[in-house]
Amino acid sequence: MAGYLIDPSRAPVAFGRRAVPQLFEELQQPEADRRLRALASLCDLMHDPERIYQTVNGGFLEQLKVLFEDEDSSVRTKTCELLHLMTAHSIGRQALLSSSLLPPLSQLVDDNSSSCRRNVHRVLNRLTLLPAGADALLALVPKLMLKLRGEEDEEEEVQVLLLSTLSSCSRLDALPALASDGVSLLGHKLSHRSPNIRREAAAVMMALSVCEDGKLQVCEESLLPVLVDLLRDEDIEVQANAAGVIMYTVIITTGKRQCLDLDVIPILLELVSKKEEEEKERKSRKALVMYSLRALTALAEAPDGRRLLLEQLPLLLRRSEAAEEDHDIRRDAQTAVRVINWTP
Repeated sequence: MAGYLIDPSRAPVAFGRRAVPQLFEELQQPEADRRLRALASLCDLMHDPERIYQTVNGGFLEQLKVLFEDEDSSVRTKTCELLHLMTAHSIGRQALLSSSLLPPLSQLVDDNSSSCRRNVHRVLNRLTLLPAGADALLALVPKLMLKLRGEEDEEEEVQVLLLSTLSSCSRLDALPALASDGVSLLGHKLSHRSPNIRREAAAVMMALSVCEDGKLQVCEESLLPVLVDLLRDEDIEVQANAAGVIMYTVIITTGKRQCLDLDVIPILLELVSKKEEEEKERKSRKALVMYSLRALTALAEAPDGRRLLLEQLPLLLRRSEAAEEDHDIRRDAQTAVRVINWTP
């Protein structure tokens, strides 16, 4: 008679509501392989939101803290994978933020296991889906900026996750990143060979350029030539984020002057004149056009900018008057036309 097939990499799972408590009991065993098997079975269970709810409300989450210091890197890695699965749901994210696990978890960004570091960044990035999560991680931004300095050899996914986390935090408060030499560090990432890294780096830069100090640093670090080049990037999201940085930076006089010297107006007008080629591009193309129109509006406040834009007014008029045009784009085009036509 054939026997049952048992996966040796997983611990046996009890029936019903006894499953989660039993597996957490296994995590307290001295043998690393038993802890690892229990974690693997818990990861399987956490695909079910009801199991996450049971783990949170049963008070089991705090029991994971000791595993962050486990001498077996596989146990640390699997513990962070478990948290990543739990934070796929809002209740898991809220529970982690309310627990005492975040400080010791954050220390694992320096773990000697690349798999563990990757899982930690996945968890941290998931937490920023909540405003409270981004707020909780603001204190970690200086440490993350230091990691950005030394992660050239880190795998692409980790760099993208790190930049995405910094973007969410900086949209909430740009000062921690700005105080950590953020603009200079991110400037090196804008020319990275990976479009994913360029996209996320430009997204963080856009968040940093909202405030006055960020705008000034973008100009002082001579990053506008790089950003203007990114307006012609093959990735439309990279283009949109670069246009967003320019949009904010040209608000100040120095930004206007540098962008006019770089002859950015024809490039922005070209972007405004394009229509989305595919449905999946619609959202990114809309952001790109709106950012470009707003940048042109700010540049029209400078005499040289207004003179150049008056020559191209018919293009902007078409976008401001077309009945089929997106409402937000039409509104921004109308604002641009008013500013260009304004006479003191």
